[in-house]
Amino acid sequence: MEQVINRKKEKTQFVCQSCGYVAIKWLGRCTECGAWNSFVEESVVVQKSHRSAQTREKSQAVPLHNITSHEDERILFQSAELNRVLGNGLVRGSLVLIGGDPGIGKSTLLLQEAAAAGKPDFQVLYISGEESNQQTKLRATRLGLDSQHLLLLAETNLEVILHAIEESKPQLVIVDSVQTIYQPEMESAPGSISQVRECALRFLELAKSKNVPVILVGHVTKEGYLAGPKVLEHMVDTLLQFEGDRQQFFRILRAAKNRFGSTREIGIFEMHETGMIDVSNPSEIFLSQRSSEASGSAVVCAIEGTRPILVEVQALVTSTNYGTPQRTATGFDSKRLALLLAVLEKRIGLRLGMYDVFLNVAGGVRLDEPAVDLGIVVAIASSMKNATVPQDMIFIGEVGLTGEVRFVPQLEQRINEAAKLGFKKAVVPNLGGKKITTPKNFELIETIRLDDLFDQIF
Repeated sequence: MEQVINRKKEKTQFVCQSCGYVAIKWLGRCTECGAWNSFVEESVVVQKSHRSAQTREKSQAVPLHNITSHEDERILFQSAELNRVLGNGLVRGSLVLIGGDPGIGKSTLLLQEAAAAGKPDFQVLYISGEESNQQTKLRATRLGLDSQHLLLLAETNLEVILHAIEESKPQLVIVDSVQTIYQPEMESAPGSISQVRECALRFLELAKSKNVPVILVGHVTKEGYLAGPKVLEHMVDTLLQFEGDRQQFFRILRAAKNRFGSTREIGIFEMHETGMIDVSNPSEIFLSQRSSEASGSAVVCAIEGTRPILVEVQALVTSTNYGTPQRTATGFDSKRLALLLAVLEKRIGLRLGMYDVFLNVAGGVRLDEPAVDLGIVVAIASSMKNATVPQDMIFIGEVGLTGEVRFVPQLEQRINEAAKLGFKKAVVPNLGGKKITTPKNFELIETIRLDDLFDQIF
């Protein structure tokens, strides 16, 4: 009888691993996100919340006009690309989450920036839940890093970590990674939804109450999403994601969320034996290996935040060996590719129904801007006709469903960037009498429709 009573006192809940929805019983399909077999059982410990036991000063409402904010409150890292993505530096008291595939360079970048940021009046605490202090030291030695003002702590217990932060009083805290930290008062395993949510909340309270910025490293699932509850992304101030292939040297750091800056900025790095190195002129590097005699190649200009980037797009059109032709795009939306192929077939007369079309954006960059449409259709037509495109020509414009070339913003900025890299001509939409300042000896080729453009080029 006593065992039965004790079982009744035990409380469990079922949490969806996809969206964090909590149910009182196991469900085969989540009613919130629709995922199947995503519920896991977790024990609930009935205890007094630590927040109610804490004594805090009473908060008072303050008029917006009376609140002062200064730009010098941002912390500048050694990496200019990291500062660019963060919005010209790290805001004090902010919570930042960095995610990416294993081995892409998250820990490498943070360790080298932590070592460079450490100064006599600015201590950095690097908390490693996956490596010991000796292992972190070996990694720092391999990268050529050493600092007397970088503190290392190999710990996964949240209470011990918070106590160490209270004693050392650092100006920057880096946690690698949040999925390895656990709250000992909770019975669930580290990395579970409840543990990640609770630990992230405690770090959020630390950042806001102590005005100390905290950077969290997050694991990702095999689908590329951040592991843990979706609320983790809502809690942080800034969400950064590393993109790129581990087999390539280039890494792209993109801001998926930023409360203190633009989400259009990207940072480009190059992986070396000595760590992550900034790429200050990505256009020049992306075009350095461009072939001058191959067909199916064109250069486009995309705007990422405030910076224009010139990228080579490559297309390969070949006869299909199967009943259904393949449509494969790397670095570009496959649905947008299908739309452009339909425009070429309907408006221009290119019969692509019996051909496989492969599209690749060189350098591992992903293009989402409509301004690159014109260069993509030119590259496809170039491969189809086996004709080369002039090497000193760049293509800027959006392609409409009727085959017209539409105007895009920031045209002057794109043209100036192309002129810096040696391009002499730019195919642009019809300006309609609008005057645009162009560099010396730079030619603008205005076009209204694709068929007129193809007659001039091919």
